[in-house]
Amino acid sequence: MTFSIVARSADGTQWGVAVASKFLAVGAAVPAAQYGVGAIATQSFANLAYRPDGLRLLAEGRSAQEVVDALTAADDKREQRQVGIVDRDGGAATFTGAACNAWAGGRTGDGYAAQGNILTGPEVVDALAGAFEGNAGPLAHRLYQALLAADRAGGDKRGRQSAALYVVSENGGYGGGSDVLVDIRVDDHEDPVPELGRLLDLYDLYFGKPDPDSLLPLTGELLDEVQTRLGRLGFERLEDWAGVENYEERIVEDCIDPVVLEKLRDATP
Repeated sequence: MTFSIVARSADGTQWGVAVASKFLAVGAAVPAAQYGVGAIATQSFANLAYRPDGLRLLAEGRSAQEVVDALTAADDKREQRQVGIVDRDGGAATFTGAACNAWAGGRTGDGYAAQGNILTGPEVVDALAGAFEGNAGPLAHRLYQALLAADRAGGDKRGRQSAALYVVSENGGYGGGSDVLVDIRVDDHEDPVPELGRLLDLYDLYFGKPDPDSLLPLTGELLDEVQTRLGRLGFERLEDWAGVENYEERIVEDCIDPVVLEKLRDATP
């Protein structure tokens, strides 16, 4: 009842899953990923035990195909299941049971597995794969572009309801306190995939890290401008205003991120 893509970044530092479905809160059921281990999507009468069991097997060093084989061999309802896995090395495998509702199928490529069931047709999985292969940039954005292409190619033939994006990277979480780089969900929406894209843009704004090459030294006229604008807002320090506005992940000592500067200017026309 779902289409998904699991993938590893080209540089081998990130793993993630993007998924959409005519199903409430699909992000609570389908995706799983662990830094340095791999990523899994379990769907079609999903066996949620595939997530912890699969990650454990991947952590033991088994390949994606070996994990798919082990999970399905131990499941007497395997013919109703669908699963996609990518391992730590970028190896990928997908499985579609014979009893999955049509159209159902999947394909793999370099560093990814794409799959879906109850789709309008094979063009949905082809769009998933083609868009992932055809886009560059951060893994989260490649996964999202793949999901959007598949959705616009037809997606789930029953309609639309939810979507999710989950990506792990070493110390990638808020404040570096976890490996969860991106975890966003649209649980119930008439057009969830574009809404997921809107949330991804906000995620980048609030939790993205500034480009070191774009940082502007806080000196001279720029420092005077920033202090004047902060004063209008009732703040003495940039980090205090940024904390209120949730831009703290973009604060760098003695410099300002152009993204933060733009937001400060917007707040003080």
